[in-house]
Amino acid sequence: MTEIPVPGTVVRTRKSRPRRPARQRAWRAFMIVALGLLLAVEVLPIIWLVLQSFKQSAEFSAHPVWSLPQGLYWENWQVAWTTGHIQTYFKNSVLAVFPSLALMIAFGLAAAFGIEVMKWRGRNVVLLLFLAGILIPLQMVLLPLFTVYFHVHLINSLWSLIITYTAFGLPLTIFLMVGYFRAVPREVLEAATLDGASIYRSFFLIAIPMVSNAILTVALVQFFFLWNDLLLSLTFISDDSKRTIQTGLLNFTGQYGQVDWGPTFAAISMTVLPTLLLYLVLNQRVMKGLTSGSLKG
Repeated sequence: MTEIPVPGTVVRTRKSRPRRPARQRAWRAFMIVALGLLLAVEVLPIIWLVLQSFKQSAEFSAHPVWSLPQGLYWENWQVAWTTGHIQTYFKNSVLAVFPSLALMIAFGLAAAFGIEVMKWRGRNVVLLLFLAGILIPLQMVLLPLFTVYFHVHLINSLWSLIITYTAFGLPLTIFLMVGYFRAVPREVLEAATLDGASIYRSFFLIAIPMVSNAILTVALVQFFFLWNDLLLSLTFISDDSKRTIQTGLLNFTGQYGQVDWGPTFAAISMTVLPTLLLYLVLNQRVMKGLTSGSLKG
């Protein structure tokens, strides 16, 4: 028996959702599997590394390498931090990397603003000269730099790393910041000039806040390059008390790698985890900075 709708009432019918084509569903499933495999390749080694740092020395010979630790043996981290001098290497890396980043960002912002925003003859030539620095291989200038630093007594000094980090990081910083400044609306800067703002006020109070996410992105990219540097530190620093964390970790492995794997894995974890946590905290702002220079206006 069928129901007859009462006049004046609205009959609601459920609309079936359109099914996706089989080709689109297969592609979606493939992407999910591929991303899952990629996530496993990226994350599982880090988890394995941290878990190995909590094992005692006897567990490495008595159990397979993929076995879980029987307990949290925190003494490995204490040995790596104190006896392995990781605290000294960590401090040296901080003293070498962060001043280099500050100088690099300050000079790069000023140069990029002057090249892209200010109008003057020859600015394109200057930009090309800066970009030429990206094409110079680092290995090509190691011997001349070592000779210069030796004669001015900068070998075994963190200043040799700060100067070199800043010089080799500037071309890429200027290149990226020119693109970000190109996306800043000129009307805003022109309006500030008409209101009586000087070029310095426009730079510090208007241009820099508008590219703040881009500054953070460039700084983070350069930070990863500098923090993981091994070649320059290995060339200019031979004093153990001045080693950065990468060369110190190499030295630490040479001393303890064949005897105590637990402290060695703990030292490696101390090297990897700070950069990973820093990226996880700043991930959203980095994504905004990567896309802020793609559109103009």
